[in-house]
Amino acid sequence: MATMNVSLPESLRSFVERQVADRGFGTSSEYMRELIRRDQDRQKLRALLLEGAESTPGTPADDAYFDSLRQRVK
Repeated sequence: MATMNVSLPESLRSFVERQVADRGFGTSSEYMRELIRRDQDRQKLRALLLEGAESTPGTPADDAYFDSLRQRVK
């Protein structure tokens, strides 16, 4: 695993230390990795939402649509 050093002002460093203690992280690195993973997930979700918003409308999810799904399952 690669190492990255991050400089923080004292107020942010204290905040990170409180989060580590209060939320059960073993180290500040674990906390930072979790924040980065959440940001990655948020960016992926945003991209999917934008892709969906830009796409053409699909088949309406009406009674006929669900009836056809039930028939396919049988």
